[in-house]
Amino acid sequence: MLEELGTTEQGDLIINVGPQHPSTHGVLHLVITLNGETIKKVEPHLGYIHRSIEKMCESLTYRQFIYVTSRMDYLSSHINNHGCALAVEQGMQVEVPLRAQYIRVIMDELTRLASHQLWWGAMAMDVGAITPFFHAFREREMINDIMEETCGARLTMNYMVPGGVAMDLHPNFRKGVKDFIRLFKSKFDEYDELVTHNVIFRQRMEHVGILSGQDAISYGTSGPVARASGVSCDVRKWMPYDIYKQVEFTEALETAGDCFARYLVRMHEMKQSLSIVEQLIDAIPEGDFQAKTKAVIKLPKGEFYSVVETARGELGVYIISEGGTTPYRIKFRSPGFSNLSALDHMARGGKIGDLVAIMGTLDLVIPDIDR
Repeated sequence: MLEELGTTEQGDLIINVGPQHPSTHGVLHLVITLNGETIKKVEPHLGYIHRSIEKMCESLTYRQFIYVTSRMDYLSSHINNHGCALAVEQGMQVEVPLRAQYIRVIMDELTRLASHQLWWGAMAMDVGAITPFFHAFREREMINDIMEETCGARLTMNYMVPGGVAMDLHPNFRKGVKDFIRLFKSKFDEYDELVTHNVIFRQRMEHVGILSGQDAISYGTSGPVARASGVSCDVRKWMPYDIYKQVEFTEALETAGDCFARYLVRMHEMKQSLSIVEQLIDAIPEGDFQAKTKAVIKLPKGEFYSVVETARGELGVYIISEGGTTPYRIKFRSPGFSNLSALDHMARGGKIGDLVAIMGTLDLVIPDIDR
């Protein structure tokens, strides 16, 4: 909904985008100052879906709080839970069984693929192409079916636990993943024909919303947003956790820093995620899927921090323990908040018609920003 608020003395126009607007993909409110069709300022207003998740976590046990994070970036719920489990395990000083590490990384990469698939379809739809959305959900549905068989859920899985995973893999898991890999590999040419090489799409994306590498660092961006500006920041490469140090994959990097570069990074990441899953699916070792831990977990007094690479970038989990069964303080460093902070810089001087494309390539999930 674009609603005119009024004009300033200089003749500028101030409009609202949202908080209920399909292109914001959530309840995000932008106050935009325009001069004609040129953007002079973009001011995000948050708070419409704030649930005080960090404060809620402080009243929950170390087993319970993990699953609240599924409701932040709900498209990276496995990875969010993984980051929390790593922080708790750091305090427990527990060694996660190798089988559980394999399962966790496979689930993380399937989650990344499902998230990027939804983004790809929604991105094309945001700039006017409806068909790719249905193609994206066709493949994403296969991942959801695989998740549902093993985890019992399709979005907020609640599968990662301190010490490993909640339950072992479904007997059909390997076959389902292999079928998906075989199908998905055959679809990249189709995606390129539909979207990547589409002349209209490229005209909407190239040289739009440019973010330099220096600015990407200054604003604290991470994930595909930073890597599209040439900033090497993949946590899986720089600070590998579980068995990421044992798999071979290429960090997706582009240097143009525009909307199309951010698009290309995510398309390349999907191929790398597929490669990681392919390397691991037939190599899952036998053994326990969860380390033996006490029913009631108490962390020693101290501070614990873990970091993981979600589909949108770097998620940090910071726990302060006073030695009890619940955390004294919890803080999440979510990727979406920092990525959103760069929107004003990227959009200034551009046209109002380009704002949707810029927001789309940030891949915003509002509950991840507005916790």
